[in-house]
Amino acid sequence: MFSKEEIEELVIQIRREHGLPVTPFEIDEVRYDREEDKLFIIAHDRTDKSVIIGSSLVIGKLKEILGVKMVSVYTTLDLILKRMQLERSLNFAEEHGLDFLIPFIKAEFNFPPRKWPNPKKSTKGIVFLTFNAKALLGFANTFGIESQVYGVRYSFPKLSFIPVDRSIREVFFPSEEFLKSLVKDEEIILSEFAFPARFDKVVLINPIRFLRIGYFELKYLFGESRPAIFNKADLLDYVVKMISEGLMEATDGARIIRWGWKR
Repeated sequence: MFSKEEIEELVIQIRREHGLPVTPFEIDEVRYDREEDKLFIIAHDRTDKSVIIGSSLVIGKLKEILGVKMVSVYTTLDLILKRMQLERSLNFAEEHGLDFLIPFIKAEFNFPPRKWPNPKKSTKGIVFLTFNAKALLGFANTFGIESQVYGVRYSFPKLSFIPVDRSIREVFFPSEEFLKSLVKDEEIILSEFAFPARFDKVVLINPIRFLRIGYFELKYLFGESRPAIFNKADLLDYVVKMISEGLMEATDGARIIRWGWKR
């Protein structure tokens, strides 16, 4: 429905109309999800992506002109890195008998667009709420995990969970040893671990890293969450790590840090 050439011409037109420099850029592919009315632009690299987004002005105008519900821009490198992680995740799931995760991993290989299977009851697990609390709950529900939900006391007053008295740093960086001590008959723990997945008496998974889904996408999938208590230095540490791994855009990181410093 939409060609690379058409999108390139529109980006140039919008940039000229708004006094932005017409910097050379390259689009590798354009994908349109007719069912969801979403357009996905695959730029060659991050510089090309920045030109297409144009501080949100260009991509916003592009969405208006095309009349689609959403326009998202990724890079070929983004998708290569994602597929590399998905290969590792698929191997992990197969090795540890996590058959219920395999359809989701395979679906992500075809992203964009994202077409997940319907949730089916899979196993018992623990969710420990960290910064992306709503996303963790959303992943547990999507994967069909029957979960006991824990979190640092007072951290997410609008969410339902079992409060535990833990270091405030664990709002961002959960303790593996503590969470393993909570396990009874659960088979999996979901939280924002520093790694995608690990097996140590129980399966520990950070679904964000496991499927390599960035913060920008998480917002639209599950909504945003904000902890009520946190240490500003920990927030900064968390954001920097997410940006450095390509899991958060610098603009989102800056917005989150501004929010945190105003608290």
